[in-house]
Amino acid sequence: MKQAIRAIHIHITGLVQGVGFRPFVYRMAKKNSICGWVENNNEGVQIHAEGNSHHLDAFLADIKACAPPASQIGSINSIPVEPTYFESFSIQKSSNLSDAITHVSPDIAVCAECLADMETQPHRLAYPFINCTNCGPRFTIIKSLPYDRHLTTMQPFAMCETCKEEYTHVLDRRFHAQPVACMHCGPAYQILPTNELISQGDEVAKRIAFEIDKGRIIALKGLGGYHLLCDALDNEAVLRLRLKKNREGKPLAVMVADMDVASTYFHLSPVEKVCLASWQRPIVLLKNKVSLAHTISKGLNTTGVVLPYMPVHFQLFKALKTKAIVLTSGNLSDEPVIISDQEALASFDGLADLVVGYNREIYNRADDSVVMVAGNKQRLIRRSRGYVPSPVTLKLDTEGIFAAGAELSNTFALGKGQQAIISQHIGDLKNGETLHFYEESYGRFASLFRFKPQLAVCDSHPDYLSAQFARNLGVQCIEVQHHHAHIASCMAEHGLNEKVIGIALDGTGYGTDGTIWGGEFFVCDLSGFERKYHFDPVPLPGGDQVTKQPWRTALSYLYKYFGSDLFKMDIPFIRNIDKEQSEFIIQMIDKGINSPVSSGAGRLFDGVSALIGLCHETDYHAEAPMRLEAAIKPGCKGKYLFDLHDGKVVFYKTFYQIIKDLKTQTPINEVSAKFHNTVVTILIKVARLLNKETGLKKIVLSGGTFQNRYLLETTEKLLTDMGFEVYTQSTVPSNDGGIALGQLAIAANLRAMGKNYNA
Repeated sequence: MKQAIRAIHIHITGLVQGVGFRPFVYRMAKKNSICGWVENNNEGVQIHAEGNSHHLDAFLADIKACAPPASQIGSINSIPVEPTYFESFSIQKSSNLSDAITHVSPDIAVCAECLADMETQPHRLAYPFINCTNCGPRFTIIKSLPYDRHLTTMQPFAMCETCKEEYTHVLDRRFHAQPVACMHCGPAYQILPTNELISQGDEVAKRIAFEIDKGRIIALKGLGGYHLLCDALDNEAVLRLRLKKNREGKPLAVMVADMDVASTYFHLSPVEKVCLASWQRPIVLLKNKVSLAHTISKGLNTTGVVLPYMPVHFQLFKALKTKAIVLTSGNLSDEPVIISDQEALASFDGLADLVVGYNREIYNRADDSVVMVAGNKQRLIRRSRGYVPSPVTLKLDTEGIFAAGAELSNTFALGKGQQAIISQHIGDLKNGETLHFYEESYGRFASLFRFKPQLAVCDSHPDYLSAQFARNLGVQCIEVQHHHAHIASCMAEHGLNEKVIGIALDGTGYGTDGTIWGGEFFVCDLSGFERKYHFDPVPLPGGDQVTKQPWRTALSYLYKYFGSDLFKMDIPFIRNIDKEQSEFIIQMIDKGINSPVSSGAGRLFDGVSALIGLCHETDYHAEAPMRLEAAIKPGCKGKYLFDLHDGKVVFYKTFYQIIKDLKTQTPINEVSAKFHNTVVTILIKVARLLNKETGLKKIVLSGGTFQNRYLLETTEKLLTDMGFEVYTQSTVPSNDGGIALGQLAIAANLRAMGKNYNA
């Protein structure tokens, strides 16, 4: 009988810790009559399997086909070994072998089985911290690898005998579920500042629901940080939240009770339904159908919507009269989301009517992730809770490379093996608290993933704080042009390492000529780029001030193309601006005083939005382009003229025709549609010219402007119909949150090729 036994050693990499993988392997081994063992270590899952050939083949097939839903297998490698003739199959204790690491699971929305257990298990009846190997907190509580309870913020909570029995029973769904707990031994919610623990049942949800139904604002500690809550149908409560949070105009996210409620208030495609219900539970940007409180979206036609993902959320909607609540990040202005109870009390004093925390530490803060669906694909806009720290696999050796990322919407990236481990959304580094969050997160990622920097890469902007951080690491630092990193980010996501046509559209990036770029047409690879075409640059009077006052950019475009005759134009924009202030702005332009030159696509969209009366001044980042997109007339095929001259896209004719439309009182939604169609036409025409010049058929689109759904979908479809191979971003943001991945890919390629950067 022993002669028929074979043995193999199986090594599995990927997201295989904290997702119930070892008990799953145990069940598959029992099913297929396999003896041996399975072990977690920092290099992945190791399995010693013994059985006859048929059983071993079936065992491997089941591992590949039936893996736990939140797991992501990167690779499965098996090699023959000598049999030891085990008599059973066992789960061994985790070990720590080297500086290699396996994936760390993101936080996972509560599963249906746990919600059912809340109704039936005596020790977990309505217990709001219920979890199992298939769901619950992961990244936000982990301090070190391997993923074991004593290395998480659950360490202070000693398991009761009932939980310990589940934790040690190999066939139990909570076998080695590190956050396992119940009402007798686990975390509890507490009303601050009294620290009154509420460990029994759904009392905390009922208390919160009572306050929300009375029109009050609640600060509630979530998985990765605090949220601010109020009734999304109560306009007065929403206005009060906006005023107190200093978020006058920015759209607010809402949480709805279930998919039926989402379908009542919002248009839902099949892909959007999948995104909403996924275990990551991101905020999904949906088109409005029926109005909530009119101050939620503030004139935009989309709203960020999320379904419940913590047990307390489900309890809350059972107790609430409303079926939609505001769920916005618990922070002030552009500061990081708050995670400590003490800071919450201080920051929300006078803002929240009730502050509800819990007595388990959040170690790694994580905002809610944000996605949209365009071209029937999920597109990440903010990559954080539910997605981080799952890595992106590259076809390059990334070991030891630190990519510092951008200055706005920052994330950074660490290289391990052939992977890019991208941080959670950090934010705007010009804010002191956010810079501290950046530095703290780097230290925690470096420790967690056993990272030792060998090479750094940063943006070429001389003043970026992220670049200064990279330069101070004490290793060689490569500087990469901002828009090349955008294109490389998309290339890395798709495993491309060859010459492509790259179109990068965004607001701001430092160019090799010292000016601001942002409407760029490259021929590039991961070694360097050639700038073939770009948007016609204009001065930005006041520098960064133009992002808050887009009317300045509109005035600059008019002055560039029409000179002082602009004041003779009989259009609302000219009639409504202050002539004395406008003449002062023009003097700034003429004298070159604080008027940097920019080819940014974002500034072009800003200018047009202001010119046609949609957004004179902004309350939040990218408001002007967002309002311009929201105003598009569906089905309008009109467009404006433009010129290509000496590698520049010149908009004189575009603005001339927009002004003509304004004089004849053409509807603004039609003007917006025609402008968007013009930009699409420009992208198509330049792509065809570059294809004719180079023969390249692969075209890469990246940059924050491609978060414009209409622009992305229309351009992608037309280019594809013309025979181009079009690559756009899905798993990593096309905005500056994806820059770090592009920087990392460029640095890894340069190191492998022994080349210098060619910009």
